[in-house]
Amino acid sequence: MKINFSERQNFIRLIIGAVLLATGIFFDNFRFFIPHSSLLIPYYTIAITIFIIAYFILGIDIICRALRNLIRGQLFDENFLMSAATIGAFLIGEAPEAVAVMLFFQVGEYFQERAVEKSKKSITDLMDIRPDYANLKRDGEIIKAAPNTVCIGDFIIVKPGEKIPLDGIVTEGKSMIDTSALTGESVPRKAQIDSTVLSGCVNMSGMLTIKVTKTFGESTVSKIIDLVENSSGKKAKTEKLITKFARIYTPVVVCTAVLLAVLPPLLMSADWSIWIRRALVFLVISCPCALVLSIPMGFFAGIGRAAKNGILIKGGNFLEAFNNVKTVVFDKTGTLTAGVFKVTSIESAGGFCETEILEFAANAESFSNHPIALSIMQEYGKDIKKENLNEYTEIAGCGVSVKRNGKIILAGNKNLMERNNIEFSESAKTGTKVYIAADNKFAGCIVISDEIKKDSRAAIEALKSKGVEKTIMLTGDSSSIAKSTALELGLDEFFAELLPNEKTEKMEEIKKRQKDGVFAFVGDGINDAPSLALADIGIAMGALGSDAAIEAADVVLMTDEPSKLPQAIDIARITKRIVYQNIIFSLGIKAVFLTLGAFGAANMWEAVFADVGVSLLAVLNSMRILRVK
Repeated sequence: MKINFSERQNFIRLIIGAVLLATGIFFDNFRFFIPHSSLLIPYYTIAITIFIIAYFILGIDIICRALRNLIRGQLFDENFLMSAATIGAFLIGEAPEAVAVMLFFQVGEYFQERAVEKSKKSITDLMDIRPDYANLKRDGEIIKAAPNTVCIGDFIIVKPGEKIPLDGIVTEGKSMIDTSALTGESVPRKAQIDSTVLSGCVNMSGMLTIKVTKTFGESTVSKIIDLVENSSGKKAKTEKLITKFARIYTPVVVCTAVLLAVLPPLLMSADWSIWIRRALVFLVISCPCALVLSIPMGFFAGIGRAAKNGILIKGGNFLEAFNNVKTVVFDKTGTLTAGVFKVTSIESAGGFCETEILEFAANAESFSNHPIALSIMQEYGKDIKKENLNEYTEIAGCGVSVKRNGKIILAGNKNLMERNNIEFSESAKTGTKVYIAADNKFAGCIVISDEIKKDSRAAIEALKSKGVEKTIMLTGDSSSIAKSTALELGLDEFFAELLPNEKTEKMEEIKKRQKDGVFAFVGDGINDAPSLALADIGIAMGALGSDAAIEAADVVLMTDEPSKLPQAIDIARITKRIVYQNIIFSLGIKAVFLTLGAFGAANMWEAVFADVGVSLLAVLNSMRILRVK
């Protein structure tokens, strides 16, 4: 028999139970007001009847759970302890106290459940990203369809104010997209034709037509929801330790209670009722609720707090591991840098001005889709009249040549200049260099770099201040670019010119030389899956929409900000501190009241505080994780 109560039903039965307890106490004590009344026995019978009814209203679910666990062989749990203690109280004539114990236990459980629900809110808010429907465009009509019935290649319409139900590419319209449910960022992002949009985001302004690129099961929203729902599945070491402790602790206290009830009367001819009562009080006090509930609650609250900050952690074990991070290895492009090439400087020569050099380069690169060419075109920002261009030639490993209005323009690396016997001065700046010549005369050089993220340096400094001993960067870029980036960010080491397989080998080498502590890797999540899997904590940076990141990483940062890492360490340390406070507080109070109960200095009411009160205070303490700055 399994009994579940909704929150409203639970509240109502607590009110009914409290009213019945007060009524029963009134009838039970009526004999003291009218001691010679002929109605004495009926009043007492009425009181006992009311107490029994109140007890079953308040305790039926606990008794059923105790019986069900007993059948399964799970004898020693809090349900068994509460049932045994309160039924025993009835047997020794303490019916009001038995009902009161059950009432206050259920009040404590009620507030604990409310606290758990509140702690879940930061995570369950993410569940609001689950779309209810998709406006499917089919045969010129728009029909509402379940997201899981929409196929790749279908077109959907997303109106202002609606959630984007599936990942896709915008084919019509432009709008601002609210990504806060996924990233925690309040600043909207622009969506226009050819923009990739992710499920779970909210369309804020214009109407969009989107071509679906992933089924619902493979979409970003589906994968994130699955990650969140399973985030509590991997227990931290502290949680596992407490679970093992409870399995040993509960049988020990039950056996102690039995000995407490039996030995003094047998060995010292003491009063049986006194020592049975003490044993029952001892049982109530011994319930390990505060430990078995508040410790997992603490880690769950920590995971919820992290989710609120845009950090998805797949389990309490990974949250706990952040407390002992000693080495952090970063991928460069897309992690410490923005992964977007940009013109950072233009060096002129031979009497040419910067505007002319940029114009020459833009014309020469206008036929290419290479990221370097696109960055030059973006910097130029004007339309190219391609009818004025002819004789376009790509020179493998060197660059390009094009004739513009009769003038030959060359754009490429230093090999292109040497190949055409053009005298040039080599740039000393760090970055990718594009040398420009016009009619065999050197015009200048454009330097293009991958921008370092605004918060990268601050993130590295914060990690070191929090006890991280080594910060290392791995990259496939040249040694000069890697060295410049490492110096600017204050990294301890860097390894450059690495192929993808060499990155994994370097990771293994770094991990072997680390003596203790946790080893973390941070990558963009697209081509770093092997490294993410190899690390103690694999952290996917800026990985929205990346299957490899969500599946291979232990932690997913919903934005691409390195500064989220120090935040994760802070949350982990707050969680650990509060969890250990709960352990010390719970065990300390238990020890005091168990001693008092064994020697008869604590009654049932004090036992209720020791059990329910400590549990509730520990859970409320865990809730502080959601509010601590």
